[in-house]
Amino acid sequence: MGACRGRGVGGVAWPDKAVEFVDRLRKGVAGKSGRIEPSCAVKRGLRRQFKKPDLKRIARTETAGSSTACRMGTACIKVTKYFLFLFNLLFFLLGAVILGFGVWILADKNSFISVLQTSSSSLQVGAYVSIGVGTVTMLMGLLGCIGAVNEVRCLLGLYFVFLLLILIAQVTVGVLFYFNSDKLKQEVGNMVMDIIRNYKVNASSSREESLQEAWDYVQAQVECCGWASFYNWTENWEIQNSTELLYPCSCEKVQEEDNQHIVKKGFCSNSTLDRNNPDDWPVHEEGCMEKVQTWLQENLAILLGVCVGVAVIELLGLLLSICLCRHIHSEDYSKVPKY
Repeated sequence: MGACRGRGVGGVAWPDKAVEFVDRLRKGVAGKSGRIEPSCAVKRGLRRQFKKPDLKRIARTETAGSSTACRMGTACIKVTKYFLFLFNLLFFLLGAVILGFGVWILADKNSFISVLQTSSSSLQVGAYVSIGVGTVTMLMGLLGCIGAVNEVRCLLGLYFVFLLLILIAQVTVGVLFYFNSDKLKQEVGNMVMDIIRNYKVNASSSREESLQEAWDYVQAQVECCGWASFYNWTENWEIQNSTELLYPCSCEKVQEEDNQHIVKKGFCSNSTLDRNNPDDWPVHEEGCMEKVQTWLQENLAILLGVCVGVAVIELLGLLLSICLCRHIHSEDYSKVPKY
């Protein structure tokens, strides 16, 4: 602002340009009413300084800017929505894997898992928990897909809450299994030794028969005998009290050309032996403990990998559901599909 040369209305100082403008205005020609009319130059200056703004152009500019922002926001919502749909589809499939794992534990009768699930109530409980978690996971994946595609905030909110609860439950179960792994190994060893001690040709119940058949299958397929070693079979009641020279048939060494995956059951006798010395048995000498533990670790590693994959997808689902909920401003229940 320039230096003040005069006083304006109310004692407010006027700048140089304002004083000059007033002087030019006063040099105009007086009109019929006696008022001083500004000169032509002053009128042109006034028109230039007080030109009416182009409201249409301003409106077009603002509309274009808002349209661009709106398109960007819509594109962001679409990307988030379809990413959430994709992750929930994977979530649904992994839930099916967990469900299948639990069903496999209960249905498999031809492997060591049959021995575990028949003898150990904790494994049966774990199988039912896996089936329940898998079923709920599949339902949550389906719920997330519907909520994402139709942009329904109530479904997305419900999906977020239940997904968070499932994630907490999975972490809790994993921690419990990790800190009880030694107890599980000890329980398995005691269980196998009970099977070996009480093994007999004519089982007293279908449960015992299933356990014996499962253990015969393990020894034949893994090519091992006993738990720690084949000497464990000397604790068997029938071998100790039999007048014949007996040894477990499922432990017998079989030539590769004769091995047709036929599992032998019961006890075999060898008339060529003059005494029942375990060192003379034609059986595998290595125990099944290390091989069974390796088998369990491999399968537990697969289960752990599946659980980690599910947890990662759950975290991504939580983040995407929050982002999508924040961009959906109002609930439109008309978008909920009707069946």
